[in-house]
Amino acid sequence: MAKHDPLDTVLKLALEAEEKAALQLKSVQITLKKCLDQQQALQNYRLDYMKQMEQQQGSVISASNYHQFHQFIRQIDDAISQQVIAVSQAEVQKSHSQQNWQAKQQKRKAVELLLEHKADQRALLARKQEQKMTDEFASQQFFRQSRR
Repeated sequence: MAKHDPLDTVLKLALEAEEKAALQLKSVQITLKKCLDQQQALQNYRLDYMKQMEQQQGSVISASNYHQFHQFIRQIDDAISQQVIAVSQAEVQKSHSQQNWQAKQQKRKAVELLLEHKADQRALLARKQEQKMTDEFASQQFFRQSRR
């Protein structure tokens, strides 16, 4: 039975860390998409409201309605500004999560490379030992035949 290599445990942990980082990145990407969708919805709502007011431009609008319109537009603009900040924060979070995932992926690949290198070394050693045994067997047979 082959001896357990501690690097196998390190690889298992690296794979788990990479999966966890990938899930976190996916979650942050979903949050960013929601923020962007909400920002777009607010901008569309503002545009629609502006179009409605533009259609009423030819008719008489009371001063209080005009004031309410401007106040409502300011509230929408404030909501859009807050959403722009939320999108910006989500983009920063996505960038950090992506860097974290890439670092975990890089670590996993390094451990895999070490394991592959060790396996290559073991295979080379096994071939050398086999060649040595074959050479020994051939020399013993030659020695026996030459004695006859």
